[in-house]
Amino acid sequence: MLKRNIAVLLVLLYMFASLAGCTSKQESDVKGVSEGMPSKQKIFTSFYPLYFAAKEIAGDKAEVINLTPAGAEPHDWEPTARTIIEMQTGAMFIYNGLEMEGWAEKVIETLDKAKTRIVCASDGIELIKSGELEHEHDEHEHDDDEHHDEDEQEDEDEHHHGEFDPHIWVSPVRFKKQAQNIMNALAELDPENKEYYIENFMTLAAKLDKLDADIRKAVKEFKSNIIITSHDAFGYFAYDYGLEQIAIRGVSPDDEPSPAKMAKLVDECREHGVKFVFFEKLVNPKLSQTLAREIGGQTLVLNAVHGVDEEEQKQGKDYISVMYENLDNFKKALKD
Repeated sequence: MLKRNIAVLLVLLYMFASLAGCTSKQESDVKGVSEGMPSKQKIFTSFYPLYFAAKEIAGDKAEVINLTPAGAEPHDWEPTARTIIEMQTGAMFIYNGLEMEGWAEKVIETLDKAKTRIVCASDGIELIKSGELEHEHDEHEHDDDEHHDEDEQEDEDEHHHGEFDPHIWVSPVRFKKQAQNIMNALAELDPENKEYYIENFMTLAAKLDKLDADIRKAVKEFKSNIIITSHDAFGYFAYDYGLEQIAIRGVSPDDEPSPAKMAKLVDECREHGVKFVFFEKLVNPKLSQTLAREIGGQTLVLNAVHGVDEEEQKQGKDYISVMYENLDNFKKALKD
């Protein structure tokens, strides 16, 4: 979403766009876009997981540009007018959809579809409704009408983010399908290099298949299947690997739980013998730390892979390695 300034932003867009052709040198606020770079088709992606997949598949055949800066929370980030102008130079824009990027639909309206191919990476993938799995768990937890009404109000607040959970990529199984959507789009855009894209996709798919197999092997040794997460971002992962996610916040990390919900979480953690509460890299850990303290437990990082910054990439970290770090922490939390 572009909030209340969308009208102003669109006016700026067309004003700047008309001047762009006359400007020989213009500083870009999109990392990776600068003068003097090799002339390649530009592929814009909305945030890191899609950037990772597109870069792995496109290889050296395109310039893949990630829009959301390192350290920014994709739920909250919005592009500037200048970024939108840069996007007009792209051959493709890849986004997650399902209202993960609240700004995307408005920006897509400004793009020339004859020049820029629009790819929703979530197309054709089986979806889970926002909070659906947690709500099934909650059906057995309401002991009085007061708590029930309060939880229903929280559910309504969470659902304004969209009907379906957008965090598809946290499950390697479903992320592979998103990568396949990207591969198909690249092959259609550039049919001369179709085999190249297919080969790169198959390499990526093999890595994701191994990750999937390693997770399934580890889950068999877990003594608990309850994961307490800082926000409702691991529904697909929990569903695909037989775990149960109990989230402190809703689909958006900005959602704040009521005191009643926090009290209920304390009771649930004690009931299930939870020893670890997870928090995410880009989400304020305060509530996770508070909950852990209340139950006499500890905290561990669970990275939703929203973003891998430049320094981490220099260290060799990527989607695959971060997911293995998550797996290591799942083992610490659930094996004993």
